[in-house]
Amino acid sequence: MQFTAKQISEFINGTIEGDENVKVEELSKIEDGKPGSLCFLSNPKYENYLYSTNASVVIVSKEFLPSQPVKSTLIKVSDPYSAFSVLLDRYNEVISQVSESSGVEQPSFVHPTVKLGKNVFIAAFSYIAENVEIGDNTKILAQVYVGPDTKIGSGCTLFPGVKVYNRSVIGNRVFIHANTVVGSDGFGFAPQADGTYSKIAQIGNVVIEDDVEIGANTTIDRATMGSTFIRKGVKLDNLIQIAHNVDVGEHSVVAAQTGISGSTKLGEKSVVGGQVGIAGHLSLAKGTQIGAQAGINFSISEENKQWHGSPAQPLRDWMRASVIFKQLPAVEKRIAALETTIAQLRAVIEQNSTIQNNNER
Repeated sequence: MQFTAKQISEFINGTIEGDENVKVEELSKIEDGKPGSLCFLSNPKYENYLYSTNASVVIVSKEFLPSQPVKSTLIKVSDPYSAFSVLLDRYNEVISQVSESSGVEQPSFVHPTVKLGKNVFIAAFSYIAENVEIGDNTKILAQVYVGPDTKIGSGCTLFPGVKVYNRSVIGNRVFIHANTVVGSDGFGFAPQADGTYSKIAQIGNVVIEDDVEIGANTTIDRATMGSTFIRKGVKLDNLIQIAHNVDVGEHSVVAAQTGISGSTKLGEKSVVGGQVGIAGHLSLAKGTQIGAQAGINFSISEENKQWHGSPAQPLRDWMRASVIFKQLPAVEKRIAALETTIAQLRAVIEQNSTIQNNNER
């Protein structure tokens, strides 16, 4: 599929500098650009590639002024990264279309009570249990399991191997990547007098609202009672553990290998780095930003604040502590030298005191 620079410019509301009729048939990174490709320049440290790239079209900021001649046609926009993202979405829609736009591939099992919307596609080896509802234009790819009484909205994609337990609720335009599990039992066990543990029944469910994307191999546990919530617009990376009754606020982003313990509420528009551990029964304010590998074991009430380290500290405190930590070997040597000097001074003082006492006699 080919587009001219003019067509692309109109699609992303840009202005053209160069040949508006040059054709583009693929997207690429600026350093890998070749004739017929389109790329973008957002980060200034990549500017040098602009002057050597063979890409036919480059999207740049409307404020950008080249310091050297440019071979490529430029499309100037307010936000190059966002504009390129829009094009990536469109390109992905084209290249990733399932060969069967709708229908049920065989072998697969769809219970007679299932309600399917228009243009639903269910790939082979999938199992759709009783009383499931699936909205228009949703794609269920190979080896997906959808448990009883689950509701899935319109325009969703469940990638191969996804498992959705019973009574889960999934909104519209939700993407769940391979081997993610939604609605498994929460980690609830009651300690007994004899030192054993008794399982606590997990009778709640998981609610995933609209426009959520969940990476591969992530696990979202059902609530003990009530619901575990993944709110509107949330983006979850791969390999994340969301425990029972957690509430992830709207438009929050959580990076890989993070674990959020039971009944914790993450405020809307929060950002959580990779390998973060968050204890249970906490409340984190709107706009909380947590650096990679941080450990959070307390609630956060102040909005839009950055936290780093384990146990976590406010960013400035953590930076000061990090500087001091790096200096500890040198500080240790200084302390050892001071201790030696003090010992020597103490010996001199004691010697002088002994001499003085002898003279007084």
